[in-house]
Amino acid sequence: MQPSGAELEIRVRDILVSYNDVGEKNNPVIIFIHGFPFDKNMWNRQLTGLSGHFRCIAYDLCGYGRTTPRKSFSIEEFADDLDGFMHLMQLGKAAICGLSMGGYIALRAMAKYPQRFSHLVLCDTQCIADSEEGKQKRFNSIGQIEEEGLKNFAEGFVKNIFTAESLQGKKEITGDIKSTILRTAPESVTGTLKALAEREETCTLLPGIAVPTLVLCGREDKITPLAQSEYLHNNIPGSVLTVIENAAHVSNLEQPLVFNEAVEKFLLAN
Repeated sequence: MQPSGAELEIRVRDILVSYNDVGEKNNPVIIFIHGFPFDKNMWNRQLTGLSGHFRCIAYDLCGYGRTTPRKSFSIEEFADDLDGFMHLMQLGKAAICGLSMGGYIALRAMAKYPQRFSHLVLCDTQCIADSEEGKQKRFNSIGQIEEEGLKNFAEGFVKNIFTAESLQGKKEITGDIKSTILRTAPESVTGTLKALAEREETCTLLPGIAVPTLVLCGREDKITPLAQSEYLHNNIPGSVLTVIENAAHVSNLEQPLVFNEAVEKFLLAN
């Protein structure tokens, strides 16, 4: 499902950012930050489902989708790009919704630019840094991609982020995600893997979050297990935790109606 409205571009700092902007301009704004290694199209069902009440904006991160790359990647740079994007779009305060790596970016941006955000929605994400084992897995993946290309990496990645039911019964969705990964420049994927391995923890920042926060997690998420979402919820004052059944790491894709209902209910109530 494609969102209505044209695909737009804006120059932010040193990159050309591609984005979709759906809904009435005077409605409250939600900005969606995609996970690794996807693009803004992973949010299409949110843009179409939530644009009745909100102005919904989804953009491609540096090096993904139609946004131009840099030579190096970092969570810090991604957060600075978000701030620059919001400034140039003259958005004022906005709700921010980040999934997985998008959540890492949202938490870093919240620490650096707290005045930008009215609400925070953290989906299938966590605040911890990589363990040594986790770092090694990422560097192993970098070696695999440099040697073989993205095909085997994409196949293995897709198998880990969906429920078994979705892998069998939602071939269009799983196939779209695989195609998205394969369309991405290998250098963007390997550069981001390095950035993820080197990212700093944000757990110490959680008690200072002062905006209404919703934490969402697929019950069957193996990448960022429910325990990580429970930790976010327990350490962010006043936060709300919603567990999405029959979903794994990409809960917005597997259960879009449930996901959208949870986000809409939370934002309208807060």
